Formats: sequence, C-alpha cells, structure tokens
Amino acid sequence: MPTNIYHERQTRQLCALHTLNNLFQGEQSYTKEQLDQICNDLSPNVWINPHRSPLGLGNYDINVIMTALQLRNCEAVWFDKRKDPSCIDLNAIVGFILNVPSDYKFAFVTLPLQKRHWIAVRRIDGKYYNLDSKLREPECIGGETDLLAYLRAQLETNKRELFVIVEKTSTSSEQQNANWLKSETIAKPPSDRNGSGHIA
Repeated sequence: MPTNIYHERQTRQLCALHTLNNLFQGEQSYTKEQLDQICNDLSPNVWINPHRSPLGLGNYDINVIMTALQLRNCEAVWFDKRKDPSCIDLNAIVGFILNVPSDYKFAFVTLPLQKRHWIAVRRIDGKYYNLDSKLREPECIGGETDLLAYLRAQLETNKRELFVIVEKTSTSSEQQNANWLKSETIAKPPSDRNGSGHIA
C-alpha cells in the first residue's frame, strides 16, 4: 500500500469531517470549526441546529457536506441507483462519498438505534481506496472493475446512498451533472437490484 495516503481515523461523531479530509487527502482540508460555522450559516438563530448533533459532537448532514464541497469548487451529485455504476466516467470525477447505516455501540453492546456514517472513496496512484475513518488503515479496492463491483455491492440495499463528487464548471447545472456520465448510460436490470424483479 502506498505510504503517501492520508487517512483520518474516527473520533467522536466527526465522520463527515474525516470523509472530507480523506477525500481531498489533506490534514485540515477542513476543520470542525469550519463545519460548525456552516451549520450556523445554514440555520442561524436556532437553539438546536438541525444540521449537526445537539451536543455539538459532529454528526453533520448532507447539507453541511455539500456546502463544504462548494468551498473547494466541488459538488456532490446524488447517484440514481436505477443506473449501473459503469455509466460513470471515472476520469471526470474527484471521487465518491457513501452514506451508510451505522449502529450505536455502548462498550460491547449494540443498541437498537441507527445513525448514518459517511465514507470517502477515491483513486490514489491508479488504485481505488476505501478511506472509511472506522478502518484501521485505508482498504485497497483495486482497479476500475473492482471499484464498480464494490459500488454495485454497496447499492444493493436502499439503506445506502452514493454521491459522486465532481468539480464545478461554468456550464449549467444540468449540463454539469451530465459531464460525469458516459455518453451511453446503461440502466441496471431490475433483477440485479434485489433479485425480486423490483427496483428497490
């Protein structure tokens, strides 16, 4: 594994912060203070900010991530799971952010509650890596074929969402969203979604 990979480990509920820093491969590409300020800007003059944990420990929502990405001239585009990931032009994107369920744990006991967890995936030195802050070290996914298989597996459940991270351009939003799609997009057959013949 390359030694130059930057990987922040999970602290408190700051997975969104770690995800952004891991995505852009730099310590303090963003800071907790920046994300807290974004929360305040999005919902000023409120007692409990809806974009983060009431305790101020993190747990930032997608609105905070999208606003933070704009500071780097990027944006997050939600990926329609009815399409196959092979429709993505991997050379035209910065990387991916996954939103997945995460259990609450107290000591060794898993509580019957669920929160959401953010994960960055991007290409480094020709290979794709899972930069999940909960991992001890980055996980090498492999080449493009391996990445597409990984993304398909992630999207097999409705509980996981994929955001494609792209650089903003001067074109219209509609044209920009199409810039990261290959000219011929392939719809995933319903049977590949959940085996029941219905698109989940």
